[in-house]
Formats: sequence, C-alpha cells, structure tokens
Amino acid sequence: MALADLKDRWTDFSVDVRAYLGGGTVSKVIFTLLVIYLLAIIGLGFYWSLEPDSFSVKENASRLAAEQQRQQVPGYTTTATLMRVAETLLEKPGGYLRNDVFPPGLVIDNMPSWEYGVLIQMRDLSRAMRKDLSRSQSQSKEDPDLAIAEPQFNFDANSWMLPSSEKEYRRGIRMLERYLDRLSDPQQPNAQFYTRADNLNNWLADVSARLGSLSQRLSASVGKVRINTDLAGDSSATQSTATSDELLVKTPWLQIDDVLYESRGSAWALIHFLKAIEIDFKDVLQKKNALVSLRQIIRELEATQETMWSPMVLNGSGFGVLANHSLVMASYISRANAAILDLRALLAQG
Repeated sequence: MALADLKDRWTDFSVDVRAYLGGGTVSKVIFTLLVIYLLAIIGLGFYWSLEPDSFSVKENASRLAAEQQRQQVPGYTTTATLMRVAETLLEKPGGYLRNDVFPPGLVIDNMPSWEYGVLIQMRDLSRAMRKDLSRSQSQSKEDPDLAIAEPQFNFDANSWMLPSSEKEYRRGIRMLERYLDRLSDPQQPNAQFYTRADNLNNWLADVSARLGSLSQRLSASVGKVRINTDLAGDSSATQSTATSDELLVKTPWLQIDDVLYESRGSAWALIHFLKAIEIDFKDVLQKKNALVSLRQIIRELEATQETMWSPMVLNGSGFGVLANHSLVMASYISRANAAILDLRALLAQG
C-alpha cells in the first residue's frame, strides 16, 4: 500500500473519530471508557504474563515446619515443595489463567501454556508419591490423602466452573497438607515417605519421558524429515498401523510459542522438585555418588529460565539470520534429559 493511501486512510479515520465525539457528551464518555478499558486490558495482560520467581525449597520447608511445629522428616521438603508450586500456580498475578473466559486472561497465550507445563510436573510427582514414594512395596496400601490429592491435580485444566479447576486443585493442596501433617507426626506411622533408590528411579523415568517429548516438539519447530526408528532394536516388534520409513516432523507455526512456554513452565517446576529431592534423598544420592549428577541436571534446567529479551518467539532456521528460541530451549532440555539417564543408571547400580 502506498504511503499516500495510508495518509488518506488515517485522515479519514481521524475525521470519523472527531465526528463521532462531536455527537455529544455520552459519545465522549463511551469512547473514553472504551480506551481506558483497552489500556487496562493490555496492561493487565503484560503484568499477568510475568513468570513467577523461583523460591528456596529449603526455606519454604523450614517456614512450614515452624508453623506446624513439626520436624522435617524424610519427604517433608518434597511434599512442602509440591504444595508451594501448586499454590504459586493458583496465586500468582492474575491467578490461574488457563480456564479464563474473559479478557485479559482469555486473550493471553503464553502464560496458560506455562501453567500447563507446571501442572504436568505436579501430576507426575503426585502420582509418584501415591504409587511409589509413600508405599513400601507393591502389595502395600496406598495413602488415603494422596489417593485423593493425585486425581484432584488431574482434573480438567480448562474447566471454568461447576466445578472450576482452581477449586479442585485447592482440594488437592489441602489433601497434601493433611498428608504432610500426618507424615511429620510420630504418633501416625501409617503416613510414610520412602527415600529408596528404586522409588526415585521410577519418578525420574517419568521425568525423562516428559523431557524427551518436549525436546522433540521444540526441535520440530523448523521441520525436519527423520528416519522412522519406532521399531528399531527389536526384530520381532510390530505396530498397530503401518507408517512410512521417513517422517516429516514439524510443530505447527501457531503452536511454537505454546510449546516453548510449556517447556519453561515444566522446567521451572522441575527445578524446585529436584532441589527438594536433593534434600530428602541426600543419603541415597551420596551412597550412589550421584549428588553431582543431580546438581548438573538442575543447572541445565536453570538455564531454561533466562529472561527472553525478544518481544516474540523467533523461529529462524537452524543456521539462519534469525535466532530460533525453540532450538535453544531444546538444547538445554536435551542435556538435562541426558543427565537424567546417567543419573538413573547410577541409581540402578547396586
């Protein structure tokens, strides 16, 4: 469009606005309120899109133990950290946004994806606590509070009301609080948290699978044809439907920023969970000489939380002029996942 045409259109728009405002006081008030409303929506949108700061898992557990007047037994820090992460998800600026049906939450894109990444890690850890960490063996009874908390966090992430996602997640937090109170009470031996290497290894297997998926989705931002390795390593393996020997893997353009922020949220939650694991499983990790490996995983994940100075997620080709934020994120996620595989190998050794 020519510059002269743009000037003409702007002049026509200005004339229309002046004519509209000249219609009377009511028109001026309506126009002014509309402008104020739009500015407020934009301002709140930017503020609510700010990612929460990290917190000290050690200080959080110490504060909670002081309030409850309890001792920090094994599992206390991990449970307290899961509670704090869940509370942050619900109480950060703007609250929980993924299920919003009104602006600005309705039009915000990146923060709901960040929330989903956090929620996925909460679900995995709560399941591991119910399935493994609180049980001595496969035939033992599951903890009654964790049996309620885990499905609460698996409630629909997009439910606005009847019931809302926030209401269900808050009930999950209350159940965790009840479990934590019983866990630290010497008069209630039925609440347990077993810091065994095999329990930790089982949860890390879930973490590795999540990171592997995120890494693939991030790397697919540029679109690549890859060899189909789905059945590699087993000559007798089969699959339900036939697929091509070569596959085009590409994340849709409109989902690239969603995947990146989901990865940032997932990494944010994992950093806190792994720091809590470092405290609760310290003896096990030292015995396996795996403490350094865990700290390296945390360091790789911390690199994913660096401030993004670009106003938008760039998706340049691998060696092109523009940066590709997804490939940078995939690099850190992949390195963390590789370190987790090494850590699992150490935990599996006798």
